[in-house]
Amino acid sequence: MGKNEKQIIVVGGDGFCGWPTALHLSKLGHKVTIVDNLSRRWIDEKMGADSLTPIATVEERLAAWTEATGLVIDFESIDVAREFNRFTALLASVKPDAIVHFGEQRAAPYSMKGIEEKRYTVDNNISATHNILAAVTELGIDPHVVHLGTMGVYGYDDDGIEIPEGYLNVYIPGDDQRIYQRDILYPTNPGSVYHMTKSMDQILFQFYAKNDGLRITDLHQGIVWGTQTDETKLDPRLVNRFDYDGDYGTVLNRFLMQAVVGHPLTVHGTGGQTRAFIHIKDTVRCIALAVENPPAPNGKVAILNQMTETHTVRDLAMLVAKISGAKIANVDNPRNEAAENDLRVSNKTFLDLGLQPTTLADGLMEETQEVAAKFAHRCIHKMIPCVSTWTDNQRPGVVKKAA
Repeated sequence: MGKNEKQIIVVGGDGFCGWPTALHLSKLGHKVTIVDNLSRRWIDEKMGADSLTPIATVEERLAAWTEATGLVIDFESIDVAREFNRFTALLASVKPDAIVHFGEQRAAPYSMKGIEEKRYTVDNNISATHNILAAVTELGIDPHVVHLGTMGVYGYDDDGIEIPEGYLNVYIPGDDQRIYQRDILYPTNPGSVYHMTKSMDQILFQFYAKNDGLRITDLHQGIVWGTQTDETKLDPRLVNRFDYDGDYGTVLNRFLMQAVVGHPLTVHGTGGQTRAFIHIKDTVRCIALAVENPPAPNGKVAILNQMTETHTVRDLAMLVAKISGAKIANVDNPRNEAAENDLRVSNKTFLDLGLQPTTLADGLMEETQEVAAKFAHRCIHKMIPCVSTWTDNQRPGVVKKAA
């Protein structure tokens, strides 16, 4: 191995964020092994949905990467949530310097779709996270665990203060009339079963960092927009996912798809929900920066906010409408959330590490539009609306309970 080359296992490396991250880390000179049970593909089959962009098989993707770059990415078909012994054996063989953990069901609407999806999200996400930590501890190895979390663990209730990077400095009055200072986890306020599992991840990380000295970085990421990275553009077979359906499509990509096919931009409620955003190019750069800057084994998890800008949903809709001529339609909000909120987030660490953010104003929306337009013929129109609801009262045919 070269001086700066690391052995890196990317759990969930076939997914929307995992695939371009695996390519980026490989291009940087690291030896990458993807571990994935391909669940994102069979969830699409179950829902009757599909990526707008045509996704090649894993074997075709990996072969295309080698043909385009001369680099090799290994692949292991392992369900980390259920195949603990196989995953542990892989860790013992590879002895990774870093484990990048994307191996969780990532969609809030899907996690609220029904009882089966709720149970699957909890069983998969919590088991996968704990199995990774338990396997590392059992083997006595010391990889840096980098986890892709979400800004959504904090909720969107707008308490008027800037969300810090993970920890809140508090002062507690003691019985002896002294004031004690403590750093505590910033309180979570999850708005879906998916966000709840990410909140539970935090507690698992805190315990294993304190009890077993694991080096862990938890990245609280904003909503990802965009499709391609420099690496996924190298060959058509490397193209990244473009999800536009009501369960997995992130809001900006959904708007762009809707504009291309002539569907009104579906703004939930007033559209006053403020969200944090990050381009997929910056996601892979942030992961690489995190891998290269592990925390000290001091019992404290490094928590970084991985986002570049904030916008309200209605502002996004107006922006897309302006450049596309699309109409805007306000529809009932399927989520149980505040109609309006502000959001201020600190992302100081990544800026200090040299990240130069890709913003909407940089013109990369045009790139996403071109992807949407090129593959518009693949759109399954019935998958556009979001039909997963947060409460029984919102489901069609259900008599609403009295207030």
